[in-house]
Amino acid sequence: MPKTSHELAIEFAVEVTELCSKIKGHPEYIKQLIRSASSISANIAEAKYAESNADFVHKLEIAQKEASETENWLSVLFKSGIIDEPTFKSLRNKCGKIRRMLIASITTVKSKMYGQIMISSETRNFNLHLFNTTYRKELL
Repeated sequence: MPKTSHELAIEFAVEVTELCSKIKGHPEYIKQLIRSASSISANIAEAKYAESNADFVHKLEIAQKEASETENWLSVLFKSGIIDEPTFKSLRNKCGKIRRMLIASITTVKSKMYGQIMISSETRNFNLHLFNTTYRKELL
């Protein structure tokens, strides 16, 4: 069974933390990288218990932004010569995969949310209830 975005994000945060523990100096970069990398999984975890579909999307969008920030800090470390190219490419690819999974989830949820606007409120409420209890769990 393929890993969820949350599982991948946790593994990624652990890998980044392990890398950062080996880097001497540059505490300002290390702190920012660990913060943004670990925030990806934290926001995905929050999305699991979102109060609404809009809140769910919002949490995933924050996770997406944190993934983008993490890719930025990885680039800074690489261009500064602090991490080598293979390490940079491996972590950037893992982060990119998570970011793409988040984009796909956000797109899917938004299309389901906005695709139901023209139906009756009773049907919409029933469909949103089904969506909340089944589909959102499958995304993560």
